[in-house]
Amino acid sequence: MNSQGRGQTRPLRWAILVFAPPLAVWLSGCGPGLRRRPAPSTGLGPEARQEPALSGDGRLLASLVERDGRTTVLLQERLSGRVIPLRQLQRHQPHSSPSLSWNGRYLALLVQRGTRRLAVVEDRATGRLHPLPLPGDLEPQRLSLSSDGQRLALQLVQAGQRRVDLFDLSGLLEPDRAPGQRLGGSAPEGAGGAAGP
Repeated sequence: MNSQGRGQTRPLRWAILVFAPPLAVWLSGCGPGLRRRPAPSTGLGPEARQEPALSGDGRLLASLVERDGRTTVLLQERLSGRVIPLRQLQRHQPHSSPSLSWNGRYLALLVQRGTRRLAVVEDRATGRLHPLPLPGDLEPQRLSLSSDGQRLALQLVQAGQRRVDLFDLSGLLEPDRAPGQRLGGSAPEGAGGAAGP
């Protein structure tokens, strides 16, 4: 970038710093959707947590906690704090980047198996763990599972370059749809729910 281009960005950054506090004050006075509200009291416990992920219906919370010096995924009912056992994920730590489907049937995350990081999906209804096969030179960094469990976005690193690949899981997993969602993926008119695939 030339020096003229750099010179033009500095005033913009300065303007953002000057006007950000009044903007925050203005936004706080807007409609109820923009106000910060404390969450209701839950039984989630005092543990330090990272990388929270809610199921689409808001019922389940996956987060990362330290257990015996290892980063481990913890799945809980959001309101009661009850811990839900994950049969296939008791090992292969550290875990990272959890992502849940609509009802929380599927939990996708990254695990460590030997010296390799793997993207996996646990099907909590069947107890099966589905590893996502990747070529040996691709290292997964982060992931995001669609709410119906039919698509997975995966950030990968190959030879120092980052990229994002999308994977179709419809041949592997049954859909985990929001109540009332049609097979074509769209919710009935007037109903809330996840966007289609």
